Amino acid sequence: MNIDNIQLSSFVVGEWYKDTLIASPNTAPVKTPEAPTEPNNYKALGNNRRHIAILVHSPGIPFLPDNQLSFLTKILEACQLDIGDVAIVNTAAAEVQIGPLRQQLQPTSILLFGIEPASIRLPINFPEFRLQPYDQCTYLLAPPLKALVEQSEDSRLLKSKLWVCLKTLFNV
Repeated sequence: MNIDNIQLSSFVVGEWYKDTLIASPNTAPVKTPEAPTEPNNYKALGNNRRHIAILVHSPGIPFLPDNQLSFLTKILEACQLDIGDVAIVNTAAAEVQIGPLRQQLQPTSILLFGIEPASIRLPINFPEFRLQPYDQCTYLLAPPLKALVEQSEDSRLLKSKLWVCLKTLFNV
């Protein structure tokens, strides 16, 4: 290989010289993919003491409706946890991407309540109620909290499936 004949892609050149590269008037600017250089500052409810992220989708409110927060609090207590141990992030408040979220919160577990993995740019897909290890983190996909707080036979079944997974995840 001759060092005089190395060809670099426009992406690499753009990344290396993104702060100093200036396009001439006759050429189009080099487009580089949008990638956050610093983690987003996601607003979270809780202190994240145990590095457990809980993602929900509740439009129009900062985190969760009272009945869903009460239900989640009871679930956490059953797992010998509390709100201070987790970080609850509402994906309706801001677009969430898994990379910046993991940089900011450094979770060892992420619970997705009604959040499809692809919607946060998680590069894997998995079914509900299955613990999914990936990239030094364990994920659990569950139905939206709204479906779990209902008083119905379907809701009781969903709660029991969730409980089985949580017992395994948190060694309860």
